[in-house]
Amino acid sequence: MPHARTRLRALAVAVLAIAISGTSATAAHAEPSKAELTKKIDKASDQLEDVVESYNKMKISLKKTKADEKQLIASLEPAKVALVAASAQMKSIASSAYKTGNVGTMNVMLEGSDNLMERMSILEQISRSRSRDVQKYTETTQTFADRQTALKATQDRQAAELKELSDRKKKIEGDLKKLFAMRTAAFGSATETGSRYTGPIPNIAGSAGKAVTFAFNAIGVMYDYGADGPNGYDCSGLTSAAWRAAGKSLPHNAAAQYSATARISKSDLKAGDLVFYRSLGHVGIYVGGGQIIDASRAGQPVKKRSINIMTPYGYGRVT
Repeated sequence: MPHARTRLRALAVAVLAIAISGTSATAAHAEPSKAELTKKIDKASDQLEDVVESYNKMKISLKKTKADEKQLIASLEPAKVALVAASAQMKSIASSAYKTGNVGTMNVMLEGSDNLMERMSILEQISRSRSRDVQKYTETTQTFADRQTALKATQDRQAAELKELSDRKKKIEGDLKKLFAMRTAAFGSATETGSRYTGPIPNIAGSAGKAVTFAFNAIGVMYDYGADGPNGYDCSGLTSAAWRAAGKSLPHNAAAQYSATARISKSDLKAGDLVFYRSLGHVGIYVGGGQIIDASRAGQPVKKRSINIMTPYGYGRVT
């Protein structure tokens, strides 16, 4: 049995090198230490979280695309009505010209005046009126065609985004499955278990206090990519849910939250502010005392830990 466990651990290391890190498993026969394997797994988990944040950003983009599509569809109806009216006007002009053969009504109008200048003026007015009708018809037709083209382009872009979103989701799920299998093979447990926070929660006034209280109550809930609670969170899902509980709306994406918050310095940090890491690949909520609460990575629960888990990228205040 010990021999079988040793072989299983060696196999887990080989899978990690090939499937997650993307490097070929060269002849590394020596079994790495637990610390070395943990470091590799943590690195792979960070890479997965970066993909997760890209996934969240795409969901925001897709939502906007759908809104744009609705606006385009709504704009087509009045353009269609205008096109029908313009088409009817053109048919009327054509019918009149055919029936009169450029005589009849027009001659009656002109024969009613002996003044040559007056006749010329009437002809010019009729010509100008018909010219405006033709121009209106042309412009309306072009507007309708342009909007149809724009709608088709939006629908095509939406389909492409949906496919990319689906492909990324499958990749995340596959990578997570491999990662959990490696953890089980190496340590006998795929995930860390979390427990709810039972300690004191700082008494903070205002909306920031509500966001911080929410974050404390989320401690122990497991990481779940693309989730914003209540049964799971990813990093930006937790911060957006915390501030939603405080009556503020934040996009479900770390980079978008950075853009949506006011820039502050580390010395200005207050409980409720957001702390960003890894070039906007990760975010946590500051709860005071040099501590943040964050949903860190797959297989781990929401935790309270030091703000110095890694070098902060920047800080943001929800306004």
